Amino acid sequence: MRAILGTVLVTLALVAGVALWLTQPTKAVQGFCLTRVGTTVVETDLEQSQWATHMAAIASKRQLPPRATTIAIATAYQESKIRNIDYGDRDSLGLFQQRPSQGWGSAEQIMDPTYAINTFYDALIEVDDYWTMDITQAAQKVQRSAFPDAYAQHEAKARALASALRGHSPAAFGCVVAEKPGSISTVTDQIDEFWPSVKVNSTGETHRIDVSDTHEGAGIHGWAIAHFLVGNAAELGIASVSFDDMRWEAKSQSPDWVPTEGIGTTHVSFTLN
Repeated sequence: MRAILGTVLVTLALVAGVALWLTQPTKAVQGFCLTRVGTTVVETDLEQSQWATHMAAIASKRQLPPRATTIAIATAYQESKIRNIDYGDRDSLGLFQQRPSQGWGSAEQIMDPTYAINTFYDALIEVDDYWTMDITQAAQKVQRSAFPDAYAQHEAKARALASALRGHSPAAFGCVVAEKPGSISTVTDQIDEFWPSVKVNSTGETHRIDVSDTHEGAGIHGWAIAHFLVGNAAELGIASVSFDDMRWEAKSQSPDWVPTEGIGTTHVSFTLN
């Protein structure tokens, strides 16, 4: 009897284990992004990638140097793992664990990533010569953390992400995302918010963003926008992005860009699911 009962319990455990395994989404379903710059390889999940692209886009919009983006990403890595969390030490909240009691804004404002990123940059640009400081030193000037050297451990990853997302490392950032329906109005709203110097023009199912006349140069600005679209593809329902004779496709289930022909550096093209 005991042997039979033991066999039944083992069988039930195996069935439960298989059922649990089947309900767990795979990495491909959940999605992830890879950044490859030189010998540095950084894997980020889709939330981390989204907020990192926003930090890069807002810095570009404000015409801040790429180092500002590196500092922001390194800080967010340390404070929240680049996640918009609604908890923290005492009243700390959000990407940078900003505190309402310390004058960073209301809890609702801090939980708005765009507000939080802008207020971080507002404080950063008040730091004299932040662009020549060590990353951890500049971050500490803004955050005033009890662990002033903690930001240094994230510097290599933050540099790679900033280099790719600011457009200085072409085709260096790609994602694996689940395909979902997209809306051109939603994409246009995002471009208008984060990249107001460019516009989306549509011809049938192909949409193009003219980057031929931008303050950072077509190649750099184009790759920054192309990487932004890929980093937000899961949210926006983007099927493909093309620029500079390279193409990324959601359906390939690979983060890699692949060579293609006939796509120059005057337009970033994309399609929707």
